[in-house]
Amino acid sequence: MAVYKSRLRSQSWAGETIGIIVLECYYPFLPGNVANASTYTFPVRYALAEGVTGEKLLYGPTESLLEPFIAAARKLEAEGVKAITGACGFMALFQKEIAASVNVPVFVSSLLQINFMHQITNKRVGIICADSTCLKPEHLAGTGVSTSVPLAITGMEGCEAFNQGIRANIGELDDEGIRTGIVSVAQNLVSQHPDVGSILLECSDLPPYAHAVQEATGLPVFDFITMINHVHESLSRTRYTGII
Repeated sequence: MAVYKSRLRSQSWAGETIGIIVLECYYPFLPGNVANASTYTFPVRYALAEGVTGEKLLYGPTESLLEPFIAAARKLEAEGVKAITGACGFMALFQKEIAASVNVPVFVSSLLQINFMHQITNKRVGIICADSTCLKPEHLAGTGVSTSVPLAITGMEGCEAFNQGIRANIGELDDEGIRTGIVSVAQNLVSQHPDVGSILLECSDLPPYAHAVQEATGLPVFDFITMINHVHESLSRTRYTGII
């Protein structure tokens, strides 16, 4: 007969492997977005980093943002998740500090996949950001990206539909406009850098368009969801069945 023990006294439910720290946002979260729970084939748990907006994280990141991130991470850990991710690639600035604040794996930025992408292709890694002007060496260093990895960085800052739908926080989103915009950005990226071997969608709002980017470029496309699924699989292994 199996005997089970509770992991945490603070845990009043179970079954969620991944906890997700989200920012204060006001726009539709499409399926595929990190902040839409139906994106996943497994249950996830969310915690809000109170007072942290995308604008603050991209355009005015300061140490004052660390406290709400750590509070959210500790809340998720206390509620029983087995690993913690984020909902903005620019959380890379705080990867090390958030990881040090809890006792479960932490992977808050999609940028953590860059070294792997380069290793499996031996080619330049293309990155599509929410705003390419905001991606600094500090973000790459925070996620351990090797300085020897060749990068091609571009962004969605020139896409009006993205700026209006995501950055303006007006509660409306032009899905087709963003789709058209990101395909154009991706095509320009590979046209200008023919040696790109894979593409990373840095922003957590871009995975709904990963399929369109792959159709347009024919390249492997990574994003927050590929990373989250990867970690979930490592934490929720199941017995293999079959025949020999």
